[in-house]
Amino acid sequence: MSEAPAITRTARPPAEVLTPVARALTMTGRSLRISRRNTDALVTSLMLPVMLMLIFVYFFGGAIDTGIPHTAYVTYVVPGVLLLCAGFGSATTAVAVSEDMKGGIIDRFRTLDIGGTPILAGHVAASTARNLVSTALVLGIALLIGFRPTPAVTGALLALAVLIAYIVALSWLSAAIGLLARTPEAAGGFTFLMLFLPYPSSAFVPVESMPAWLHGFAEHQPVTPAIEAMRGLLLDQTVGNSPWIALTWAGGILLTATALSGVLFGVRTR
Repeated sequence: MSEAPAITRTARPPAEVLTPVARALTMTGRSLRISRRNTDALVTSLMLPVMLMLIFVYFFGGAIDTGIPHTAYVTYVVPGVLLLCAGFGSATTAVAVSEDMKGGIIDRFRTLDIGGTPILAGHVAASTARNLVSTALVLGIALLIGFRPTPAVTGALLALAVLIAYIVALSWLSAAIGLLARTPEAAGGFTFLMLFLPYPSSAFVPVESMPAWLHGFAEHQPVTPAIEAMRGLLLDQTVGNSPWIALTWAGGILLTATALSGVLFGVRTR
């Protein structure tokens, strides 16, 4: 009696084995769904920069001399509002990360062998997506009220690269703050610095119009070169080395924030 032929089975990889990129994309989808449900925070992050731009243009714009001939104040102020918008949008990452740490969902993710990097990368990617939507909204309103950029194609792409670099860097920094804070309320308070930096810069008025003792800080903080680069690139003006200084600042913030968040995640999840 002949033996039945052996059945060869093809081994399938376990369902939980995913690449880090796939895990990060899954976490990004989760963060975006949470953002969609948190309508109050979403509307605030979208509308507040628009309201600030309208306030500066229509309430204060007529009294501010930018020192740039034949340039309307709305054209001067839009790059600064875009960076302010990035700060507002990125700050919500800290609250979201802190809520995850407080709510216990991180322990569930760890049982699925999902490490800290994909979780935080998902929050950062979602923050970047939200910020790009907010940026498009701000630009649309700016065009309606008189903003007239004249960039070359390479200038527009480089301005977009500077903006995205700052969004990603600030989002990672915000994620690290969310790990450092013990409550979502504290996380929201710690992000005040990111929201404050555009004000002592060339975002709304020229640095030269500020008190002399403030010039050094205003000229050498990370937001000013980004604003100067974006303003010059969008208006097709000479920018010097401002884009490269801005990208260097963004790269430094990103490297510091990713290293810090890795250490803090390990400490918080021991």
